[in-house]
Amino acid sequence: MPEGHILHRLARLHQRRFAGNPVEVRSPQGRFTAAEELDGATFERAEAHGKHLWHFYGGDRVVHVHLGLYGKFTESPVPLERPRGKVRMRLVGPTHGTDLRGPVACELLTLDEVEEVRARLGPDPLRQDADPERAWERISRSRSAVAALLMDQTVLSGVGNAYRAEVLFRHSVPPRLPGRSLSRKQWEAVWGDLVELMSEGVRTGRIDTVRGEHSPEAMGRQPRRDRHGGEVYVYRRGGAACLVCGTPISTAELQGRNLYWCPGCQAD
Repeated sequence: MPEGHILHRLARLHQRRFAGNPVEVRSPQGRFTAAEELDGATFERAEAHGKHLWHFYGGDRVVHVHLGLYGKFTESPVPLERPRGKVRMRLVGPTHGTDLRGPVACELLTLDEVEEVRARLGPDPLRQDADPERAWERISRSRSAVAALLMDQTVLSGVGNAYRAEVLFRHSVPPRLPGRSLSRKQWEAVWGDLVELMSEGVRTGRIDTVRGEHSPEAMGRQPRRDRHGGEVYVYRRGGAACLVCGTPISTAELQGRNLYWCPGCQAD
């Protein structure tokens, strides 16, 4: 599932390409029934909150998209080719168009309904209006593992498996540490690091978390080869040697998701 930086990249891209212009809206698949109502309307702005994307059209009309595991936008310059596959929504502006396939959600909401969704979400490290205190209040009272809490979108929005594994490693936090055992100092460091790392992810489209002294160039090692790209410490490196201490990276399952950590650097 795409992590929050990908949705913020999409929001910026769609803002740049469509905002302020009338757009064509179609649903070649036929499942997005609001397309006919929106066709020809002016695309006002795009925003993201966590793993949710919003297209605002004015007149109390907002398209809400959640990509889920398989959703994807495909961007193309105009004129677009005939739709291929099951395109839920096609959006066409003056210079570019985008096809949305396979989302969990693609629906038309009112502004009040958007606020109802947002009220259920935790603070997003990539939003200027984020209040990390809200997340800390939940984490500091919880017996749940901090690794589970960072992935709970009602506690914190936009953090996925990669960022949670990496930020816990970077601050030597054992992933199964109960939230209430996390110190305030540790939380502030984790939050600040998420803001910095995820902002870099918005800029580059990659998840890079390795400090300069552990880069391939500094260590004389081969760059990471992975379809997700980016240099990481523990994510999807199960069994490989830790870049810092050499201990094999451990893996386990936590709430249906793979967990990655270094038993040496993140000892209980």
